[in-house]
Amino acid sequence: MGAYFTICSLVYILLFAFFFFSKGSVVNTETKIYKFLIITTTIGLIFDILGYFLYVGGYPVDSFLYFFAVKTELLYFVAWIFAFTFYIYVISYNRKINEEKVKHFRKIFHYLLGIFIVLTFIIYILPVSFTFTNNVVFPQGSSVAIVYIIAAICILISIFFALKNRKNIILYKYTPLFMMIISIVLIIVIQRLFPDLFLINFFLSIIVAILYFTIENPDLKMIEELNLARIQAEKANNAKTDFLSNMSHEIRTPLNAITGFAEALKEEPDLPDRVREDVNDILMASDSLLEIVNGVLDISKIEANKLEIINNNYNPYKMFNDLTTLTKVRIGEKPIELIVKIDETIPKVLYGDHTRVKQVILNILTNAAKYTKEGHIIFKVDSLIKGDICRLIVSVEDTGIGIKRDKIDKLFDKFERLDEDRNTTIEGTGLGLAITKRLIQLMHGELVVQSIYGKGSKFTVSIDQKIAPSDVKLEDTIEVSREELTKDKDVVGKSVLVVDDNKLNIKVATRLLEDYGITVDSCMSGAECLEKVKYIKYDLIFMDDMMPRMSGTETFHKLKEDSNFNTPVVVLTANAIAGMEEKYLSEGFNSYLPKPIERKALDNIINKYLNNQ
Repeated sequence: MGAYFTICSLVYILLFAFFFFSKGSVVNTETKIYKFLIITTTIGLIFDILGYFLYVGGYPVDSFLYFFAVKTELLYFVAWIFAFTFYIYVISYNRKINEEKVKHFRKIFHYLLGIFIVLTFIIYILPVSFTFTNNVVFPQGSSVAIVYIIAAICILISIFFALKNRKNIILYKYTPLFMMIISIVLIIVIQRLFPDLFLINFFLSIIVAILYFTIENPDLKMIEELNLARIQAEKANNAKTDFLSNMSHEIRTPLNAITGFAEALKEEPDLPDRVREDVNDILMASDSLLEIVNGVLDISKIEANKLEIINNNYNPYKMFNDLTTLTKVRIGEKPIELIVKIDETIPKVLYGDHTRVKQVILNILTNAAKYTKEGHIIFKVDSLIKGDICRLIVSVEDTGIGIKRDKIDKLFDKFERLDEDRNTTIEGTGLGLAITKRLIQLMHGELVVQSIYGKGSKFTVSIDQKIAPSDVKLEDTIEVSREELTKDKDVVGKSVLVVDDNKLNIKVATRLLEDYGITVDSCMSGAECLEKVKYIKYDLIFMDDMMPRMSGTETFHKLKEDSNFNTPVVVLTANAIAGMEEKYLSEGFNSYLPKPIERKALDNIINKYLNNQ
């Protein structure tokens, strides 16, 4: 009867092997052990059946073939119990397997392999005897005794590691261990009661079958499909980001000319009032277009998980002052009073991504200025200091049109504009608040919106920033007007080189720089720049980066190869997405000036590098 159990076991083990190997498996320690168990169980069952047919066929038990079959089956049992113990050790070690643990498991495996090789020689050398009971033959002797002793030791080791590291083992993975213990007890009892039943291989095959449902072996086909979808999504996101970056560059280049010439035209002394008003409108429209470009780029980067938070030391009071100035510009001629209340206990130097913090607050202030026709906007900043953390609590309260309660959740959706019929004259894409919410989440802050429809809204943002050590000092930028700089003899007559592959950009930069009384030279490639610098000593170089054949960064590094080169180099680029300033400064550039060129930023650079005062 035992042979029937063995044959049935072989059939369903072969079925499990077929399903397992045809499905494929992930390459990890568990599946490698399971493959070994399936193969050894199959071999053990085959030798068990072979021994049965040898006995039935009349082969003498002292023949070499019978001896080989019995000894091999004993070794199979040792190999199986070693593999099972190793499996319990692996799953009890930790759920998260890293490279270091894999190396450790490999080392343990080599130890077990060495012990198994030694046991192989011992089991084959030691004698085995056979006992006949009820027309059934039983192997006995020292070889069999050693196998049972090894099995007992391995079971104890398995139980020890399972109990010791029980917190690391997923509950359902205890099943094969319990089945193993129960099987051993059942085998001993049944073998005693029914000597003609050989059930050990039958129970081991059951355990292997149960293991099939407990090992970490997800569907490889599904994984491949998911990986393919992920790769395609990443490629699509990268293509979209690259496209938008190029689009940003292409838009900024003509926009640089529009704003540059408009700025220069605005400062003409004899300009008629009507023309001056038109120039201001051009500048305002240019700022709106630039805001849209930046918003689309930010959304793209957020969706691709490529938007980084770049922390630096900064002066929060300067940031609040800039925000106040920018908000006044946004309010323009509207009858709105801007009330500013800044907590004076905020530390002088904070550590965080001030660019993103400023962007968040500016988006909320801009939103208030857009949707408020009259009344007031209260810009208030409080702080809560705990240890080395300063929590900035920024609130913006307005007397604008307000938001319906059921519409507040839609407020942060992309391209969503509430009450379209009432707000058709208000500019904007609806990206500002969507970006604001995502940035606040990235900085682990909080945003609360309170609003009464028809009366106004209040946005409250809280963001934690680190307090910089007391010995940190920021370099103060002394801001001066162009009028002051043009009167300074140290600036007038200085020589500046503009390197750009676009003639229009060179014309804009030249037009702006000549207003300071500066002598401007130009060239349209990195190679031409290197040649000019050999013979002419410039006081300052403005370097475009995105140039064909040799980029501005490559040109700059070649300039620095000359140990005598000490001219300040400012990167002047339309590559103005987030993080670019830090990237260019890390390359060694002295300063960063994005396109379109802002007059105030240009004033500060001229003052910093050309004004010896």
